[in-house]
Amino acid sequence: MADSHDTTAPTPVRRRSDARRSIDAILNAARIVLGERSDASMEDIATTAGVTRQTVYAHFPSRDALVAALVEAAAAEYAALLDDADLDTTPPVDALARFLGAGWRFLGRYPLLLNATAARIPRPHSDPHDTAPPRLERLIQRGQHTGDFDPSLPAAWLTAAIFGLQHTAAAQVATGRLTTHEAETLCLESTLRLCGGRHVTSGCPENLGR
Repeated sequence: MADSHDTTAPTPVRRRSDARRSIDAILNAARIVLGERSDASMEDIATTAGVTRQTVYAHFPSRDALVAALVEAAAAEYAALLDDADLDTTPPVDALARFLGAGWRFLGRYPLLLNATAARIPRPHSDPHDTAPPRLERLIQRGQHTGDFDPSLPAAWLTAAIFGLQHTAAAQVATGRLTTHEAETLCLESTLRLCGGRHVTSGCPENLGR
């Protein structure tokens, strides 16, 4: 009589754990590969992840589904970076520097989202483009109320302009026109001037962002 308790068969918990590891490996590979080549294939991603193409398709039925999952993971990571920055309690000028610092770390990990073809990237329910702007706008409004920022321009307009500045600075780095340090410094000083910040501090952005 066969033993009904087959200890060689993987348990549901183990299967879920194995699946989670595969998914994480695939998403990380997609982040790296698509950041380097936005037209990379599912085969390229599978090779980098160390899995078969069939395994990739088992978790993500299409390339669009994989990219959408990657964007959703990026949004969660960006939200966590902004949470760690304590934007709502830090003095507004310092909080703005922290916000930009979080953005630089995020863009460094997800250059795909700066790609010229980003407009054609599938947009999931949770998107970095929806995660950050409300937080920045709220920060600017707080700074305007405390007198740290000039209240003469709408916070929504300043929010859009700051994102444009950071994306432009990142593009200058990508094309070799600026070093990362130069771009971060210029972006921070330009942002503070745009907001009418009382203290425009030259120096190392990463120190200002702490």
